[in-house]
Amino acid sequence: MTAYPVRRCAVAAESAFDAIIHAPMRLRLCGLLRHVEQAEFAVLRDTLTISDASLSKHLKVLIDAGYVSVKKSRSPDRTDDRRLTWIRLTPHGRRAFDGHVAELQRISHGITSIGRTTQPVDTSRPT
Repeated sequence: MTAYPVRRCAVAAESAFDAIIHAPMRLRLCGLLRHVEQAEFAVLRDTLTISDASLSKHLKVLIDAGYVSVKKSRSPDRTDDRRLTWIRLTPHGRRAFDGHVAELQRISHGITSIGRTTQPVDTSRPT
């Protein structure tokens, strides 16, 4: 995967469920982009094993939300005019993804919105 390391953000994410990011393919896409500075379209497509059209559709949703940005550049390895498409999470997208992951962790630990934990479920007895 052609990717560049990203600087770590020292600010803790505020927990917030995000329906845009929560779609399974967009969640995976943001998860991949969260740990790199940028990634090339073809690398993301191949890593996620989806079609160009499907990746483009998910990217459009994330772009419209301000979560990702796209940059096209010439490839130094090519002699024709084809360009590479580079995708990166915006700072807003990083905060949204981090907040969504924090909210999923909060939910998975059974913490309610008022800060108390839910009662454990007894799975040893049938209901």
